[in-house]
Amino acid sequence: MSNPSPTPWWRPERHRDRRPFLLARNAVTRAVRAWFEAEGFVEVEAAALQVSPGNEAHLHAFATQMIGPGGEAARLYLHTSPEFACKKLLAAGEEKIFDFARVWRNRERGPLHHPEFTLLEWYRAGAPYEALMADCAALMALAARTTGRSSFAFRGRTMDPFAEPERLSVAEAFDRFAGIDLLASVSADGSTDRDALAAAARNAAIRVADDDTWADVFSRVMVARVEPNLGEGRATILCEYPVAEAALARAKPGEPRVAERFELYACGVELANAFAELTDPVEQRRRFEAEMAEKARVYGERYPIDEDFLAALGAMPAACGAALGFDRLAMLAAGASHIEQVLWTPVVEP
Repeated sequence: MSNPSPTPWWRPERHRDRRPFLLARNAVTRAVRAWFEAEGFVEVEAAALQVSPGNEAHLHAFATQMIGPGGEAARLYLHTSPEFACKKLLAAGEEKIFDFARVWRNRERGPLHHPEFTLLEWYRAGAPYEALMADCAALMALAARTTGRSSFAFRGRTMDPFAEPERLSVAEAFDRFAGIDLLASVSADGSTDRDALAAAARNAAIRVADDDTWADVFSRVMVARVEPNLGEGRATILCEYPVAEAALARAKPGEPRVAERFELYACGVELANAFAELTDPVEQRRRFEAEMAEKARVYGERYPIDEDFLAALGAMPAACGAALGFDRLAMLAAGASHIEQVLWTPVVEP
């Protein structure tokens, strides 16, 4: 989708229209930073240039080249998340950290997506991932209180940012909104049965292509039936994702088919993604390699694995971490309808 207006953002008349949203963003930034500091967190700044931008099949990075004093060249990437760097800081001994991180993702642009944006990431060593659920609820309420809003709205959906979020497992959501028994297609070892899920999706009148993988079918059901129903009236915490959909999260104790991962939704908008962090470097390598094999199959490319990250993972304490799309939170808190209304200087369109 194109910009809300073809007029350049720097034209005074357009800037006047955008400025109230931008000032609201600044106010929320200050409030959030103060909240984390009051909670005993240390603010960090992860380097944007990394050996690997992340190893998720459907995330696309910007590549660049670093040239040393002697002319030697090395390929680097603008990170899609500060996650690898932040986990290295946890391995170094930090316990409660947050980062207002500028990140870059290619092939993404629209009302809720921008090629350069801000991820608010935070980590708690030694804490259960339920602590992040409480953090998310507190941050939504804080943003609304800061801008004086009693409700959030987006595309006809509204919600109360002060209400306790609904907690819903992915399996419960598939059953409620699509009539599908999701875990019937997931084995005890986390492997998936593509044909079983495809048959269930077709029975629910969801189109399935012959070459769709289990992950493709999962995504189709999520987009068509589940996500439109989340975060209406109050926020939804969608938790316990199948392990195949949680590459960086540890399995739930006692239920190896699902992982300790949740996403926060408000007005149908995905706001945050959180994990109880996987700290097994052998298992993490296996998952990364599987993700990169899928990326190579679909897109014909793969990103390197950060060996330094895997080494640090072995020294990292048990922890949980969350990534919140700060621009999206600012949009809802400011009453904006497009992400570029809360970006001071949007990236030019090609």
